Amino acid sequence: MAAQRANMQNVSLGAHYVVHLPAPDDFAFWRERARGLIQCDVPPDRVSWVEPGGTSDLFAVEGPSRGEKRLPVPEKDARPVRASKRFMKLARNAALHSDPERFGLLYRMLWRLQSNHRAMEDKADTDVRRIEELDKSVRRDSHKMHAFVRFREIESEDGEHYVAWFEPDHHIVRANASFFMRRFANMNWSILTPRGCIHWDGETMRESGPAQRSDAPEGDPVEDLWKSYYASIFNPARLKVGAMLAEMPKKYWKNMPEAELIPGLIAGAQAREAGMVAAGMREERQRPASLADIGKAIADCGDCPIAECGTRAVMGEGPVGAPLMIVGEQPGDQEDVVGRAFVGPAGQLLDKYLERAGIDRSSAYVTNAVKHFKYVQRGKRRVHQTPQAKEIDTCRWWLEAEREIIKPRVILALGASAARGLIGKTVSISKARGTPIPLEGGAELWVTSHPSYLLRLDGEAQEKQAALFAADLFAVRERLAQQMA
Repeated sequence: MAAQRANMQNVSLGAHYVVHLPAPDDFAFWRERARGLIQCDVPPDRVSWVEPGGTSDLFAVEGPSRGEKRLPVPEKDARPVRASKRFMKLARNAALHSDPERFGLLYRMLWRLQSNHRAMEDKADTDVRRIEELDKSVRRDSHKMHAFVRFREIESEDGEHYVAWFEPDHHIVRANASFFMRRFANMNWSILTPRGCIHWDGETMRESGPAQRSDAPEGDPVEDLWKSYYASIFNPARLKVGAMLAEMPKKYWKNMPEAELIPGLIAGAQAREAGMVAAGMREERQRPASLADIGKAIADCGDCPIAECGTRAVMGEGPVGAPLMIVGEQPGDQEDVVGRAFVGPAGQLLDKYLERAGIDRSSAYVTNAVKHFKYVQRGKRRVHQTPQAKEIDTCRWWLEAEREIIKPRVILALGASAARGLIGKTVSISKARGTPIPLEGGAELWVTSHPSYLLRLDGEAQEKQAALFAADLFAVRERLAQQMA
């Protein structure tokens, strides 16, 4: 045993080691080799870390590796290697940085932690600050990849295939593959970069070597629709050019179809902002006197970005004086096509539960908090997008106009967006359901989930939420009976 330790000490003191990394982002390999070097008492100034394609000292020997039986001390006699949780968290990201000195820096910090386990707590320490800078830079680069990758459709023998081009500053491509696998699980896609490419076929992820910008497509027919949507949601009132450029540097613009619109949108921002201010003065305008007038007015409304998506305004329907007013979130795809509220799958499910509860839909007034369908295009499908709080609040003016004409005694809000449209703040469905909320004018607000929520569930979760939904409708029916008595 003593001879083995003496041999380890002599080797570590007299040799200079080199570690050839198989890939520039292989943190697991670095960790295994660094652990072996620490256990051999090899100080940082005796180790060189070389990435693929790099050169090293001709007289250096490959660093110790327990997996390759190079560590001269048996596993049971090797000393433990200590590393704080904070170090490991930062090191995983720092290892993806493009700084060629990063692995040497991380090993130096790991070496120091063996004698001072609190070394990472010193915020003024040069090594600690540098590791934090590397971590921050890599996280920012990953954020840019998540935000600015734009897929374009290309022709493929296997059907639809989407390709994106991105130019990362660091070795982040493989580390972020799982994000795109989750987000675009049902698409066949490729992300091409100068640092390597990843490809997903819906089941398997594979990698390939670096690509060139010319390997990626220039555009597809969907981009015109996307640019129209981007222009409609561009908010001049919140425009700060400096902050926008800091968050979305111009280096990414060439890969983003909407970027060509930005100079014109900035130039017209002042005029659009003035238009929004003028629209905000509608509180001083007189409300429409009839439901027909409201229907005509919302068809011409452009007070929020959703109205510019090219969809029709869907008016509520039901008799004036209806004791019950049912409010949903917004029209869906089928409601936009037909021009009537709650005619799609969620509406059909609502009708079923209303009938079970003994509520006649034809005697209720049914409408939505937001009058236009907000969506994003996914291939040939229009996928529902939840309206923002500002959009709900803008459309509240029309909802209040409907309430003034209908004068319901009980209002049933289907979902949090509908509740916000009625009381001006976000509520928790689980906390608000089952208890009436008094409104100005004497009406009561009852809150439940949206039927579309039930459509997204299955199994025990669906059964539980369906029972709660049914109970809420029965409670509303009982309250209506009391009000009418």
